[in-house]
Order: sequence, then C-alpha cells, then structure tokens
Amino acid sequence: MNLSSIERDVVTACQAGLPFVPRPYEAIAEKLGMDEQAVIDLMAKMMSRGAIRRIGIAPNHYKLGMTSNGMSVWDVDDAHVHELGPLVGAMEAVTHCYIRPRALPDWRFNLFAMVHGSSRDEVEEKRGRIADLLGDACAASDILYSTAILKKTGLRLRKTEK
Repeated sequence: MNLSSIERDVVTACQAGLPFVPRPYEAIAEKLGMDEQAVIDLMAKMMSRGAIRRIGIAPNHYKLGMTSNGMSVWDVDDAHVHELGPLVGAMEAVTHCYIRPRALPDWRFNLFAMVHGSSRDEVEEKRGRIADLLGDACAASDILYSTAILKKTGLRLRKTEK
C-alpha cells in the first residue's frame, strides 16, 4: 500500500507509541507542524482504507504491578465456544481472548484468555471465575505463565531503498 509523504511522516511519528500526554494527537501534530484535527482525520482516512488496522494500547503489565501473567487455555465444547468465548472476553479479568482451532492430538484447547495479576494466587482466582462461567461446557484447562516480557512494538514502516 502506498502512503503519501505526510502519511509516512504521521506513521513514523507514531510508530514508537503515542506520547503519554492528555492530547497525544496534538503532540504529534506539533512535532509535524500540523493541526491536531488534521492528524486525526488523516489517521481515520488511513484506517478506512486499511493502511492502519487499529489503534490500541499495549501496556507494560510489569510496570503496572501485574507481575504474574498467564494465558489460560480452555477445552470448550465446540457447540458452545462461540457463545461462551465472547462472554469470557468481556470479563474484567481478561485482557484479550481468542477462539482458535484445536491442534489434535497434541493440543486440545480452543479458547485462550490472558489474565494478569500481582501474584499467581490472584491470577488463579481470576481463572476460577472463568471456569465458573464456562461450567460443564469446559472439559479441561491449563495456564501458561509468562517468564519474560516480550518487546511490544506498534506500527512499523519498512525501510525503503533510496
């Protein structure tokens, strides 16, 4: 997808993350010598044509005191997973949730829900709430705890030959 020069400038200004200020688009606009609304409109235009898929937050859970992070995995009856998955994803304790195909015979799980807490006990308590919601539709579960924080990056432009 081709980007105009100004679109490339906006993406470049945002690719390390939006400034942590009350008006991040205004800060980007000032950096580029633009108007805040022009930056917002340009990003909306790029989203509408698919140049930007989404704008979201990628917090560092460790810096927020959430040092215990677990991807809970669930073997949910296929007849119920599309009904229950969104309910799990809407839980306050869950930061993101996915329904994925099973990889039998090695991997029986089809629902994945990330849970964060200040301790493993807290994460396990939250996992228990998910188990309660899933009830008899869930045949098995496990949790995979993070051992390191991975580098999170946002939108990146490919280097182009000059």
